Amino acid sequence: MANTTVSATRMELTRLKGRLKTATRGHKLLKDKRDELMKQFLDAVRENRAIRARVEEGLKRAHGSFTVASALMSAEMLEQALLYPKQSVELELKTKNIMSVNVPLYQFSTAGGSAGDIYPYGFATTSCELDGAVDALSSVFQDMLKLAQIEKTTQLLAEEIEKTRRRVNALEYVMIPQMEESIRYISMKLEENDRNTTTRLMKVKDSMLKQNIEAQRKADAEALARAGTGS
Repeated sequence: MANTTVSATRMELTRLKGRLKTATRGHKLLKDKRDELMKQFLDAVRENRAIRARVEEGLKRAHGSFTVASALMSAEMLEQALLYPKQSVELELKTKNIMSVNVPLYQFSTAGGSAGDIYPYGFATTSCELDGAVDALSSVFQDMLKLAQIEKTTQLLAEEIEKTRRRVNALEYVMIPQMEESIRYISMKLEENDRNTTTRLMKVKDSMLKQNIEAQRKADAEALARAGTGS
């Protein structure tokens, strides 16, 4: 429904047409952004599913090895073996921009000891199953970090998709129809005013024409009267 409080002037009509043009362009850009965000989101979801499967498999393998190691070693020996790790992990957080959404990038590095030296204990008093568990956890750590990164990315993309969708719907179903209706309303009012003005001008013209004809008749009658008197 048109906003009847809008000023039905040509200046307002020009302003609304400019706003409508801008809104239409913005609507197209937002739809393109929404579509690209959806593509990125679906790619992230597929990657998340693949990485999660690897992480669950790695954790399952590590848990199984720890379970066997716990059965073969006493709790005190197991705790003592893992009490002092040889390496420490340093985590670095960066961001990457995806369609105006800053998503995290996690990178980690190890400090202390060589890269392959991940066992903080001697092999004489520990079970080989414990070696397998530590190795499985070391292998799955990178995937766990990647999984956290992807899940945060999907969350941020989903939030941005929802915001963009609301903006697209607001433009498509509220703002643009309202502006189009207001433009039609103003155009009709201006056309009606033009018709009224034309009608008034025609009436004024007819009135002036009648007055001229009447004046001419009077002048002709007076002229005939003077001519008759002179004869």
